[in-house]
Amino acid sequence: MQKFIMRPDRFWMQKLCIAGLALLLFACSAARMGYNNGELVSYWWLDSYVDFENDQKPWVKQHISTLFDWHRKTQLRDYVQFVSRIQHRDLSTARPADLLNDYNEGKARILRIADRAAPELADLALSLTPAQIANVEQKFTRNSNKFRKEYLSGDTDERQKFRYRKMMKQAEYWFGNFDRDQEIRLRALSDARPLNNEMLLAERLQRQQELLALLRKIHAERPSRNEAAAMIRKYITDTVDRFGDPERQKFAEASNQANAALVAQMMRMATPEQRRHFVNTLQDWIGDFNRLSAQARS
Repeated sequence: MQKFIMRPDRFWMQKLCIAGLALLLFACSAARMGYNNGELVSYWWLDSYVDFENDQKPWVKQHISTLFDWHRKTQLRDYVQFVSRIQHRDLSTARPADLLNDYNEGKARILRIADRAAPELADLALSLTPAQIANVEQKFTRNSNKFRKEYLSGDTDERQKFRYRKMMKQAEYWFGNFDRDQEIRLRALSDARPLNNEMLLAERLQRQQELLALLRKIHAERPSRNEAAAMIRKYITDTVDRFGDPERQKFAEASNQANAALVAQMMRMATPEQRRHFVNTLQDWIGDFNRLSAQARS
C-alpha cells in the first residue's frame, strides 16, 4: 500500500542510484509483474545503465540471484504479516497517522534490503570502468531530461493536473473506479499537497552527482570490499536524509503528511465495492508472497 501512499518515494521501491538498485531488485511491483522473472529484469535494467562487459555478466547475474534468494527466504513471510495487517484495517476509520506509521515501517524494510545488498553493490562499484561510469552519467542525463519534460512543463494548474492523473491511475489499481463526486474531492486533496517540482529535480540531480562522485572515488582509490560497502551505506543514509538539506526535509515531511491525509480520506470515502477491490488486491499480493516464500523454502 505504501507504494501508493508515498509516491513518488515508492514503498519498495525507484531510479538508478546505488540505493535504487536494492529497491528495484525487490520491488513489490516486481511481484505483481512476475517476481520469478525479476532477476532477469533487474539484470537488463542494470545493463541499460552500465553496459556490462563479458567478464562481468556471470557474476553480476549470480549476485542478483543470491540477493533474490535471500529476499524470498527471509523477507516475504514478514511482508505477508505486514500486508495482512493493512488488509484487515477498518477503512472507514483510517487515520493519516496509521498510514505514516505504515510508511515508516516500509522504509525500514527498504533499508534492510539496501544494507544486505551493500557488499554486492560494492563488488559492482569496484568493477566499473571509467567508460561504464560515463554510461551511467549519460543515462542519468536522459532520465533527468525526461523528468524535466514531464514535471517542469506547463503552468501550476497543468502540473497539478498531471500529478492528479498519475495519482488516480494508482488509486484505480487499489480501489477500482471512482464516481464523479469522489474524483472532485480527490482532486481537491491532490491539489492541496505541496508542489515543488523544481526542488524534486534539484534533489534528483544531487543524488545522481553524489553517486557519480562515489563511483569515481571508488574507482580511483580502490578500497577494500568492506570499505566500499561502508561508503555505499553512507550514501544510502545520506539520500534518505536528503543530504542534510533542511528545506528538502521539511518539504518531504509536509508531502508525506499530505499524501497520508489524501489516502486516509480515500479509504474513508470508499464504497463497499471499492473496499472489496482493495482487500482482493492485497490478497493477490499475499498469495504471491506466500507462494514465492514456499518455493524458496522447498
